[in-house]
Amino acid sequence: MKKLQLLVICFFMAVVVLGLAGCQQGGIESVTEEQGNQGDQSEQSQGDGEQVEINLWHFDPGARQEVYQEAIARFEEKNPNVTVNELLIPNDDYKQRVVVSMAGGNAPDVFTSWGGGWLEEFVDSGKVKDLTNEDIDYDSFVDVALANSTYDDKVYGLPLGIATYQFFYNKEIFAEHGLEVPETYDDLLNIIDVLKENDVYPIALANQPKWPGAFYLMYLTDRLGGENVFQDAYRRNGGGFDNEAYVQAGEYIQDLVDREAFNPGFNGVPYDSGQGRQLMYTGSAAMMLITTGFVNQVRDEFPEFEEKMGVFGFPAIESGSGDPTNIAAGVSPVWSISEDTEHPELTLELIKELTSVETAQGYLNKSGTPVAIKGVEVEDEFVQVFTDMINNANSIQFPYDQTLPPELGELHKDTTYELFGKSVTPEEAAEAMERKAQEVLE
Repeated sequence: MKKLQLLVICFFMAVVVLGLAGCQQGGIESVTEEQGNQGDQSEQSQGDGEQVEINLWHFDPGARQEVYQEAIARFEEKNPNVTVNELLIPNDDYKQRVVVSMAGGNAPDVFTSWGGGWLEEFVDSGKVKDLTNEDIDYDSFVDVALANSTYDDKVYGLPLGIATYQFFYNKEIFAEHGLEVPETYDDLLNIIDVLKENDVYPIALANQPKWPGAFYLMYLTDRLGGENVFQDAYRRNGGGFDNEAYVQAGEYIQDLVDREAFNPGFNGVPYDSGQGRQLMYTGSAAMMLITTGFVNQVRDEFPEFEEKMGVFGFPAIESGSGDPTNIAAGVSPVWSISEDTEHPELTLELIKELTSVETAQGYLNKSGTPVAIKGVEVEDEFVQVFTDMINNANSIQFPYDQTLPPELGELHKDTTYELFGKSVTPEEAAEAMERKAQEVLE
C-alpha cells in the first residue's frame, strides 16, 4: 500500500512541477524574489573555515519569524563560517513547495512541518534524517509533542510549539449585547441568533484554504462521539469515517450555514490575506475559531484589538458523549533535516538551537503560543490560558490533515469544504471518506 501511495504522490508531484514551471513570474515565487532560488543546492565547501550555506524553509511570519532569526543569529555567531539562508513561504503554499522540492531533489537542508502523517510520507520515502541516535536531550520535550514526529520508535523532527484551537471573541461586542461566554452548544447558537438580529456577523471564517473549516468537523465529531471516533476510524479498530458522529457533525455544520453564522462568501476568503481577521479587528464579526497563532497576528497586525480579545473553548454538546475538556491542537513548527543534506552535523546543531530553552522562551513570549520545550516560564496571560487547556485536557486531537496520510487528509479537507458549500450531503461526505480510508489505511 505504501508503494502505491508513493507512486500516486510522485505522479502528483510531477504534475505540480509542470504547473509551477509556467507560473514563476508571480504567485509564490514573488515572495522569494529577493532571495532567488534558495531551494537550489549551491556548491558548498566542506573544509574547516570555508564558507558553508544552509538552506532553511519555514512558514511563520511576524514575531515567530523574528524568534527564528534570533536563533539563527546565535547559531551563526557560534559558527562564523556558516550562513543560513532563511526562506519564509506563506502557510497556504508551503506544503506544495516542499513536495515539489523533495520530488526535484533540491530539498532544503532544514525544513519545518506539523509532524504527523504529512511528515511521515517523506520519512517513508527516505527523505528525512533519522535523529534518534543523535546527541539530543529528548527528555527536554513534551512527550505528546515529540511523539507526533516519532515513527516506529525513531525520531524525525524536533517540535517547538503547540498551537491549541479555540474561539477568540470580541468582549466589547458581547458586553454590548448582554452575551456571556457559552458553556453549551445551545448557548453558542443563541449567541449566533442574537448577533444576527443586531447585524453583526457571528463568526468570521476564511475557508478558502479549507483547513479553517475543518476545525468545526473535528470539534463537532469529538463533542458528539468522543475522542475514540477518530482513533477507531484511523486505526481501523472497528469504526470508520462513516460513523454516525461524522454524519451528525456534517449536519451541524450545514445548520450553521443555514443560520448564516458566518460572513458572506466565507468559502472563497483566503486566510493568509487577513480578510477574515479584519472582520474581527473592525467589529464586523464577533468570534473566530482559530489557532493560537491569532494572538501573534493580532500583535503584529492590529495590536489595539488585544484589549478587546477574549478566549473560550469549543462548548459542550449536551446530547453528545464527548468530554468537553478535549481540545484540538497542532504541533508546529517541527524542525527536520533533509536526508540529502551535505552538512548533517551543522544542521543538527541548527535545529538544536531552534528548539533550545532560549528559543522556546522567546517563542512563548512573542507569539502567545505554548511550547513543546520544558523549562520555560509562562508570563503571557493568553499562553497561560492555552497551557491550562493543554494541562486540563482529557484528550488532544491533532489535525486530521496532518495526522492522516496526505491522500486521505486532502479528501477530508475537500469533503468538509463541500459540506460548508452544501454541495454534498453529510452522508455523502462520510461515505467518501470511508471509501478512501479503506483504500489507503487497510
